[in-house]
Amino acid sequence: MISRDLTARIKERLNKGKVILLIGPRQVGKTTLINTLLQDTSFLFLDGDDAVVADTLANANTETLKSIIGNYKYVFIDEVQRIPNIGLKLKIIVDQIKDVQVIVSGSSALDINQATQESLTGRKFEYHLFPVSWNEFEANVGYIKAQQQLELRLLYGMYPDVINNFGDEYEILKNLVSSYLYKDILSLAGIRKSEVLEKILQALALQVGSEVSYNEVAQLVGVDKNTVSNYIDLLEKAFVVFRLNSFSRNVRNEIKANRKIYFYDNGVRNMLIGNFNNLEFRQDKGALWENFLVSERMKMLSYTDSLAKPYFWRTTQQQEIDYIETVADEVSAFEFKWASLKKSKLPKPFEEAYHPKFLVVTKENFREFLKI
Repeated sequence: MISRDLTARIKERLNKGKVILLIGPRQVGKTTLINTLLQDTSFLFLDGDDAVVADTLANANTETLKSIIGNYKYVFIDEVQRIPNIGLKLKIIVDQIKDVQVIVSGSSALDINQATQESLTGRKFEYHLFPVSWNEFEANVGYIKAQQQLELRLLYGMYPDVINNFGDEYEILKNLVSSYLYKDILSLAGIRKSEVLEKILQALALQVGSEVSYNEVAQLVGVDKNTVSNYIDLLEKAFVVFRLNSFSRNVRNEIKANRKIYFYDNGVRNMLIGNFNNLEFRQDKGALWENFLVSERMKMLSYTDSLAKPYFWRTTQQQEIDYIETVADEVSAFEFKWASLKKSKLPKPFEEAYHPKFLVVTKENFREFLKI
């Protein structure tokens, strides 16, 4: 079992009189993390995927909730987004049933936030769990083994089951993509056009590292721009993809309104395009490297509660920088090179305008970019 960095952080928040909310895509290890957290305690487990559990909780009043919880001091509710009115029920527990620590997990930020946002204002600690981070992976398997598996991780990604089942990665990813992307997400959003979702995902997978035009994707898929925007918003809330916006402050010809879209996991991205060829035979290894680094950086920023804001940068003259980060007035710039054959330098307009820190990230020094 791979130890997760969030475990210690969440443990510090136990018994503070608030609900602990753990959100993340299916199969990233939320249930395992919480079971590990509570392994030395007696706790009540309630599965939101169970229709009886969901119906009982949805219709429970204060006295019913007290009866369900009984003498338990810890309650773990899994897949909480399946339970109608759950936000109000959690509010009742926090306000009326003292000395009970409730921990809930769920797979969709869209449904969870709709269900809990108003009821749990000021009553929750919220955490996001992603596929295994490089730091977690290296801490569990050791530096040498992690380095030996770098190319495998670029191909098959960082889902726990994928890491733990060497040789079966393809089947695990195939099941994950078909069950989670094309069934779970569609059912959560009440969408029936799975072929539209599939085409949009494939279009995004082929444009990793490039700016994404919603109009171009709409033309490729055969839908309107608003439909593409709505689907991408859904995919973000389901932790499949995330956006980087363009950075602009001072330079007149900076691109101001474009975005790049990345996948939280390389394995999911590669399954969508059906390509697990070794890196030496791939034309997209630069995109794979970029997606890996940016997604790993997002995990690190989330787990450390960083105030850094991520961007990319490009001008109308096609000058570009892969990744930008700002903290207050400080700007840092990063270029990603799988094979660094020549020295890179910043575009002169960017350097003169922002005087940033600068790092070229290669497979030799990427740990510096991902360190916590």
